[in-house]
Amino acid sequence: MSKVVGIIAEYNPFHNGHAYHIQNAKAQTKSDYVVAVMTGNFTQRGNTSVVDKWEKTRMALIGGVDLVIELPTIYSISSAENFANGAVKILKNIGIVDTISFGMEADDISTLNNVANVLYNEPPEYKSILEHELSKGNSFPKARENATMMYLNDIKRYANVLKGSNNILAIEYLKALKKQKSNITPVGIKREKVYYNSTKIIDEYASATGIRSLLLRNQLDEVRRVVPSKVFNLLLNDIRQGTYVLDITAFNNEIIYKLRSMSAKDIANLPDVNEGLENLIKEKANKTNNLIELINSIKSKRYTQTRIQRILLYALIGITKKDMEISKKMIPYVRVLGCSENGKMLLSQINGRAKVITSFKKFEKANKNKRIARMLEIDKLATDIYTLGYKKNSVAGLDYTKGLILQ
Repeated sequence: MSKVVGIIAEYNPFHNGHAYHIQNAKAQTKSDYVVAVMTGNFTQRGNTSVVDKWEKTRMALIGGVDLVIELPTIYSISSAENFANGAVKILKNIGIVDTISFGMEADDISTLNNVANVLYNEPPEYKSILEHELSKGNSFPKARENATMMYLNDIKRYANVLKGSNNILAIEYLKALKKQKSNITPVGIKREKVYYNSTKIIDEYASATGIRSLLLRNQLDEVRRVVPSKVFNLLLNDIRQGTYVLDITAFNNEIIYKLRSMSAKDIANLPDVNEGLENLIKEKANKTNNLIELINSIKSKRYTQTRIQRILLYALIGITKKDMEISKKMIPYVRVLGCSENGKMLLSQINGRAKVITSFKKFEKANKNKRIARMLEIDKLATDIYTLGYKKNSVAGLDYTKGLILQ
């Protein structure tokens, strides 16, 4: 019987390290096929995808993925916890995935699983330590890191575990599997050579962060070294056509306008805004028309840049705390963006209870579920806003006009 490995990814953009991960994931899990749940036009760290979700789908299929499913926008730009929960819900719900493979900085998955157990079970002693760390004014990620190390009482083993970006997401995937009582087996692959935030190029490898930095500086020859050749050709074509968005500053005016048109009460209704942060955001938005200055004036020890950027995206797209709470309680639909020939076969095997979308227009018209309708509205608006960042060829309605990407 065929085996399927699931991967949760951003592919922003797809590079040689991603191709390496796909090959190793299939080898380690002895899988025949790969399903990727992939973020769309905006990403978990509160930024833009360099290219749109259909172009990322083409890159993923070139790199060896058989079926690409979009992670709905609200999960794509959520905290690591909701991001992971949304993606794992999809992998569980489609009913064809045996294992989930993810990168990690840690040497072994057991270390991450021990941390995941603490965060999932939240023993009283751990919660007490966490509250104490938060009372010091630490950001939640820092307070959680400190509390976890103190609770596990093994600094040597757990030091820096919650600093690695891949580790943090891996722990959230493990937590999500426990929370949803999933039978999917987790498999970690140690990230080698180049870590998430590194801007170095080692051999033919660079991080997605490093590649975006190269694109910002128009160092295309360097980019060519670290991505598959067909992916590079796609990137080059997007640059020539002007259909790319390098980062959130492409929406400088739109975000400043949105914040200035909102009241402090409106801002307080955005996810991740609490403790009076809305007043600071409103004050600073009224004093600058530069997004980088705005972010720098708001971020602090307690409020990380990533959190601030996510809040800005919530404002831009119009996502509320109510929307976020709904996303936590529902099972996401399965929006298929593309597939290989093998992927077509996988599509036919998806759990019949899953709400599968292969035509956005047909599904939207037939849908009677208000919660799903709201999530679809957010996805559609996110695409229409994203294309405003194009240098040219900026059109709306792509969710209606773009078909499945077939490889």
